[in-house]
Order: sequence, then structure tokens, then C-alpha cells
Amino acid sequence: MEITGLISALVIGVVVGGLGRLVVPGRQRISMLTTLLVGIAAALVGTFAASVLGVSDTSGVDWVEAALQVGLAGVGVTALTRSRAHQYR
Repeated sequence: MEITGLISALVIGVVVGGLGRLVVPGRQRISMLTTLLVGIAAALVGTFAASVLGVSDTSGVDWVEAALQVGLAGVGVTALTRSRAHQYR
């Protein structure tokens, strides 16, 4: 991954975190900062997974890569929400 890919993954991670939170139903009891960090991690992992699968270098918008990133962010938000819910019981 080149440095421009890393920087764009970080910027996209902010958006991905928000979208990941939107696709998870119900109320999430995690901070916005945590959501953004999950989004950044999901963007990085999603970019790597897309490059491994060979779907990251397409002409136009990489919809498969974006879907991977948002899906991973949703999984991350769900996991953190459930782990936090068990802490407060």
C-alpha cells in the first residue's frame, strides 16, 4: 500500500465509521471517537482485503472495497457495542 493509499484510507475511515454506525440497528453506547477509530481500522483492513482479492484497482469508484469497509465497520461497532453492554450489567 502506498502512502497516498494510507492517507486516503484514514480520511475514508472517518466516513466509514459513521456509515458503519448507521448500518447497525439500535442504539450504540460507544463514543464518537471510538466509532471513528473503528472506521479507520475498517478502512485499512478493507483496503488490504480488497487488494488481496484483486478488486481494489478498478476504474471509477471501488464499490466492492467500500462495501467491505462499511461492513467491517459495522461488525466492529456491533462488537464494541455488545462488549460495552456486558460491562454495564
